[in-house]
Amino acid sequence: MESLNQSGIVQTALGYLEQARDVAISWLISPAAWTQFLLLIAAYVLAVLINKRLSPLLTRLLTPTSASESIFASARRFILLFLPLILPLLAYAFTAAGEAIVRSMFDSGGVIAFGKRVFLFLAIRSFAKDMLKDPLLKLIGKFVLIPVGALYAIGLHSLVAEFLRSTIVPLGNLSFDLLWLIQFIVIGSIIFWLGRWSNDQSSGLIHQQQDMEPATRQLATKAAEITIFGVAFLVLMNIMGISLTSLAVLGGAVGVGLGFGLQKIASNFISGVILLLEGQATVGDYVELDGGEAGTIVKTTARAMILETYDGRWIVVPNEDFITTRVVNYSDQGSANRYEAEFSVSYDTDINLVPDIVEKAVAQNANILSKPYPPDCELRGFGDSGINFALEFWVNGIDDGKNKYTSEVLFIIWNALKENGIQIPYPHRVVEFKNLPPVPEV
Repeated sequence: MESLNQSGIVQTALGYLEQARDVAISWLISPAAWTQFLLLIAAYVLAVLINKRLSPLLTRLLTPTSASESIFASARRFILLFLPLILPLLAYAFTAAGEAIVRSMFDSGGVIAFGKRVFLFLAIRSFAKDMLKDPLLKLIGKFVLIPVGALYAIGLHSLVAEFLRSTIVPLGNLSFDLLWLIQFIVIGSIIFWLGRWSNDQSSGLIHQQQDMEPATRQLATKAAEITIFGVAFLVLMNIMGISLTSLAVLGGAVGVGLGFGLQKIASNFISGVILLLEGQATVGDYVELDGGEAGTIVKTTARAMILETYDGRWIVVPNEDFITTRVVNYSDQGSANRYEAEFSVSYDTDINLVPDIVEKAVAQNANILSKPYPPDCELRGFGDSGINFALEFWVNGIDDGKNKYTSEVLFIIWNALKENGIQIPYPHRVVEFKNLPPVPEV
């Protein structure tokens, strides 16, 4: 049976080759065909001449300034991507006009119709190879658009479409043909790409609204993402003729899954919405959880928040942990934090001079804040080796990673005390020996 099918395919292919040979011979000996060839050449030359003048003009008109980032500038840059299509589309349009003239005069136009389809194929090929930059769309263009354009150019698209339509793929109680499956994959991919592009544009527009609170921007971004992809799903179902009522059983199964197997996912999703509404922890905050996780929030997702530590690691923390456990927010989008730098001075020091010396020296550092409080040097106690002080100071940011505020302050304190002749003691002990034997007299 398989050999019979293969021989049938070979016979069909040979039949089409013979037909193509007969058509080519008839074109070569037909005066009307030569007239159409001349019209094709004239249409292409005219398209080249017009494109030579039109493309530079459109480039000058549509090219925005390099610093412009408005939505209109983005639209103009997008239109500029289509300039390579001007030449083949002009040739296609002129050839279509020539076809109408030839058919009215000679009642034939096979050659010029073939040339018109070839020009359209060249436009499709240029679009797929040179203009599509997204990897997903480039894949669709390479394996779908170009083959379909080639089949249309040689006039076999109807035959191939009929073959795909007649090939039924069974899937349980459902069945569909290969043509419908290919259309679903292509249309779904394009709609998904449009949804992703729209989501990127809306996210960029929302994040430009500096008047909005960071948490509100994050919530608006998530809401826009859910809305865009929800609409994209409904559009895809409508285009492909899939009734939404047929998805009721699937929706019920998903609901049961959320109730049992996906409890944590649902809990983390709801917790993420609550966090965005309250704004207690947003991107840019340095937080520490009861479990010991600490870092700067660099990204929020529907399931978790991603913390980046100062040693370069990323920690994925479920949103639920931010609701059910204690969270310490050190930064709160750049608010001031207080730190202490401890030091000691010798017992020979006039300790009444120390606070004024240290506070004035530290206050000159550009990172030290005067509000809410200026540097404050406090006496903490009398130690075994020296008198203990602590300098309290306020800074914007966290004393870790690229910021080494306490280290800078300790250097300042050391230099200030040295300049004023104040010694920083080192640990020492006095050892007293009792009940020693008498020293013999010499």
